[in-house]
Amino acid sequence: MAELENLFALQDKNYREFHARLMPNIEKDSIIGIRVPVLRKYAKELASGSRLFLSVQNEKENDCDNVEKFLNSLPHYYYEENNLHMFLIMQMKDYDTALDYLEAFLPYIDNWATCDSGVPAVFKKHKNELLLHVYEWLDSDKPYTVRYGIGTLMRLYLDEDFDIKYALDVAKIRSGEYYVNMMKAWYIATALAKQYDAVLPILQERLMDSWSHNKAIQKARESYRITPQQKEYLSTLKV
Repeated sequence: MAELENLFALQDKNYREFHARLMPNIEKDSIIGIRVPVLRKYAKELASGSRLFLSVQNEKENDCDNVEKFLNSLPHYYYEENNLHMFLIMQMKDYDTALDYLEAFLPYIDNWATCDSGVPAVFKKHKNELLLHVYEWLDSDKPYTVRYGIGTLMRLYLDEDFDIKYALDVAKIRSGEYYVNMMKAWYIATALAKQYDAVLPILQERLMDSWSHNKAIQKARESYRITPQQKEYLSTLKV
């Protein structure tokens, strides 16, 4: 397909060698080697020519363009195809379209980098209705869907929309998956930076599994947003 040919035209073989070492659970043969800014730029170029990226969808239009065909050709083989897929979804301006394409894609995510690419900007305008879907993701049997759900709570619901319930529900998650537990720790550490007094009891009462508990403390103590006094106290809560 044309998109795959274009992706290989963007290949940086030296970067491929470096990046493959950061993705131990991904087969090296499935990594093309494209720097993220280059791939994001290419995603923007593709989006500029597709009707999917209009603020309102035209339901009378039935013909699929090349971007739609790419997004509907799951699963992808190459790591960069997955990243391109996510970068395209993140640019969609219609909430329902972005959500539909994201939910179709989530079960196919197989690595932390694609999973952590971010959330569509349009989601920020639909936080109330999005929450139902976030909780469905948290309850998934797919580890990267769970990770994406936690990441969405971290990105969109730690400021004016924060509710301690969200943090408590993340703390309750039990998983044998490293990449789920690491995201739990990242979430709690970020929540401490933004909502310290509200979130601290989660550590004081040891509501998480020991590994995630200690990793959250470690990540919080590495954060410049946590004060020296807070870091000193957090160190006493290790288990």
